[in-house]
Amino acid sequence: MLVIGSGPGGQKAAIAAAKLGRRVAIVDRPDMVGGVSIHTGTIPSKTLREAVLYLTGLTQRDLYGQSYRLKEDITVADLTARTEHVVSREVDVIRSQLSRNHVSLFAGTGRFVDDHTIALHEANGDERQLSAEHIVIATGTRPARPAAVEFDGRTIMDSDNVLNLEQVPRSMVIVGAGVIGMEYASMFAALGSKITVVEKRPGMLDFCDVEVIESLKYHLRDLAVTFRFGETVAAVERHSRGTLTILESGKKIPADAVMYSAGRQGLTDELDLDKAGLSADRRGRITVDEHYRTEVPHIYAVGDVIGFPALAATSMEQGRTAAYHACGEPVNRMHDLQPIGIYTIPEISFIGRTEDQLTEDCVPFEVGISRYRELARGQIIGDSHGMLKLLVSPEDRKLLGVHCFGTGATELIHIGQSVMGCGGTVDYLVDAVFNYPTLAESYKVAALDATNKIRQIDRLKD
Repeated sequence: MLVIGSGPGGQKAAIAAAKLGRRVAIVDRPDMVGGVSIHTGTIPSKTLREAVLYLTGLTQRDLYGQSYRLKEDITVADLTARTEHVVSREVDVIRSQLSRNHVSLFAGTGRFVDDHTIALHEANGDERQLSAEHIVIATGTRPARPAAVEFDGRTIMDSDNVLNLEQVPRSMVIVGAGVIGMEYASMFAALGSKITVVEKRPGMLDFCDVEVIESLKYHLRDLAVTFRFGETVAAVERHSRGTLTILESGKKIPADAVMYSAGRQGLTDELDLDKAGLSADRRGRITVDEHYRTEVPHIYAVGDVIGFPALAATSMEQGRTAAYHACGEPVNRMHDLQPIGIYTIPEISFIGRTEDQLTEDCVPFEVGISRYRELARGQIIGDSHGMLKLLVSPEDRKLLGVHCFGTGATELIHIGQSVMGCGGTVDYLVDAVFNYPTLAESYKVAALDATNKIRQIDRLKD
């Protein structure tokens, strides 16, 4: 098996095939081992977030007052020191895993010669050919860049360049209120930057619970974030003293920097897909079946290059599933219940359906809520805004959705995932004993809230 790309999907595909006794190789640029996820995406942005929370002391202000800061003048060097350390360690871990599993790593870029052969353009300029029984495309994506905007990587940038900032901008325009845009908006707002978010849609993160998004908006406005929904950028001008973003409505927004997070483009334009009998859509994405096979049955594609949900977690599972299928190993389909984690400040995480989706589908539900401020652990850590919401079926008492907002949301969600995945009911959570004091105890509080409401309805029927 030959894997093009060493990101989460490519790694897991290669290691899974190696575990099944196949001879495996990965092709990737020498400076990109681990892919976008390790170098410019998931890992550096989440590490940056951790550094921001620590150095600003933001999460401790409920306890020590609004003026509390761990460090007064936070520099980019302060922020990137931790990021560089984590990235280098992660690259070492990946290289070690590939080496231990006898996966060959070829440094360079690949393009198809035919449906079984890749031309490897090595870092030193040499070219050689590699052929394989199965090929997995895991090339990932790059930020989409509007043609009319002159990106310079310093004042007008995309989410890949934002880690190379020379200093923390005093003001910043973020174009696009998707997951990446909102994560960076909350980080820079926490650092004290004056942020304006421009989004052509009428709202943000519309796949999330409405109450959670309202809470996030309240928090960000509290950090002086301005939202411009239903607005489109007409032009971005670069001046000696900063940038000027001009909206189609005529508004002008001056700022030190502009960051675009307007979707991502599949990295397929240099693969010569047509030589393998393949094609990509206008966003560079490749179509696959439920086994992650392309139109050519022995060529698979996994990760961001196949589109939604384009998460590191789902990419890893796609890689493993594709490798098992290619090797004739039985494998279960990926579970429909997948958690979504958004690393804004505070975190958002959910699994299952939202209130709006259930209402639209005419599915009756009861809501159980637990607020962190009512939990001893919430008081201890100083998070008075967090909440956990359970959506429960009053008919069979199963969980229909779990929505969490606040500290540790992306960790907490997995308790709900386990109960839902195993077909458990809200009664399991009512009867379970949780460590005290913990945030996990929120499940018991929310479960009691939901069952008390269901009991009231049942009593009226008697």
